[in-house]
Amino acid sequence: MAEAAGSRLVDLVAEGDRGNAIATMARGAVAVVERLYAEGRLHGIIGLGGTGGSTLISAAMRALPLGVPKLLVSTVASGDTRPYVGAADIAMLYSVVDIAGINEVSSTVLGNAAGAIAGMVNAAPLPFEGDRPLVAATMFGVTTPCVDAARARLEALGYEVLVFHATGTGGQSMETLVRSGMIAGVLDVTTTELADELVGGVFSAGPSRLTAAGATGVPQVVSVGALDMVNFGPRDTVPERFAERRLHVHNATVTLMRTTAEECAELGRRLAQRVSAGDAPTIVYLPLGGVSAIDVPGQPFADPEADRALFDAVRTTLAPAVELRERDTPINDESFAVELADALHGLIARDAESQT
Repeated sequence: MAEAAGSRLVDLVAEGDRGNAIATMARGAVAVVERLYAEGRLHGIIGLGGTGGSTLISAAMRALPLGVPKLLVSTVASGDTRPYVGAADIAMLYSVVDIAGINEVSSTVLGNAAGAIAGMVNAAPLPFEGDRPLVAATMFGVTTPCVDAARARLEALGYEVLVFHATGTGGQSMETLVRSGMIAGVLDVTTTELADELVGGVFSAGPSRLTAAGATGVPQVVSVGALDMVNFGPRDTVPERFAERRLHVHNATVTLMRTTAEECAELGRRLAQRVSAGDAPTIVYLPLGGVSAIDVPGQPFADPEADRALFDAVRTTLAPAVELRERDTPINDESFAVELADALHGLIARDAESQT
C-alpha cells in the first residue's frame, strides 16, 4: 500500500507521523483497489477499524463504482458517518466493542459482517427492465409539489427520474453521478444547499455544488428552490448568534432560519456564477411568486424584499449565454413545474441532435 502511494513503509514508520501515514496508506489503498477492480479481481470490499482505519478504508471504498458491495465495520458507525460514507453506497456496521481481538461480542459482529459481504457479492443482480435516459432532480419538503409534478411530466416523456433530497449528501451524491456520465439531464429545482454553505447550516454540499453539469456538459434546468432557508437541527442547537433571526420549527429535528436580503443577494450571485462558469446547455428559472412552500403570502418565510434581492442578483450576475426565464408563480405551481420539465426535455433533445 505504501509503495502504491509512492512511499515506503519503513519511512512512514520512521517518521512517526500517524496522520501522514494514514493519508499515505489511504492513497495507496485507492490505487490498489482501483487496479484490482480494473483487472476483474475485486467483487466486494470489507474493512474494519476505528477512526484511523475507517478513514483509510472508506477512502478506498469511495474510489469504487456504485454497486460494488462495500461494508465497513467501525467503532464510529453509530455516530456521524458522513466523513466516511460521503456520496458512496457504503454500508457501515457498528462494532459495539473496540476492534481489539476476538471475544463473544466481536465474533458475533464480525461473523455477521462476513455473512453480509458474502451475501452481497454472491447475490444475483435484481432484474430491472429499463433503458430510459436518467434525469437527476433535487427536492426538499417545501419544493415537493413542484418536483412531483415535474417528475410525472418527465416520466411521461420517457425519462427515469432520480430524486435527491437536498441535505448536503444528497447534493453531493447527485454531483457525483452527474460526473460519472450516467445522467442525461439535471432538474436542479432545489439549490438550498448553497444557503447552508454560505451561512453555516447543517446541509451544506460544499463549494463544488452546482458545478458538475457545467463541467461535463450535461443539460440542466436550475431554479432557486428553498434558498429562503438555512437548516439547523433541533431548536436548541441553533447557534446563539442567530437567536434574534426569524426561525421556524419544521419538525422536532429540523429548524429553519429565514435568509436575509443580504444573504439572498450573495446566494443569487453564487448560483449565477456557478452555472455561468460551465459549458452545459442551461436555463435558469425564477418563480417570482415564492421560492418555497413557506415563502408565499401568509406563510412564515414570506419576504418580498429578500426575494427581490435574490432575483436581482441572479439577473445581474448571470452570463449572457445562460438563458433566464421568469414566471409570476410560486415554485410549487403545477404549470411552473411542467414548464421546467418541458424545458429540460428540449435541452436534452437539442444536445443529442448536436452530437449526432
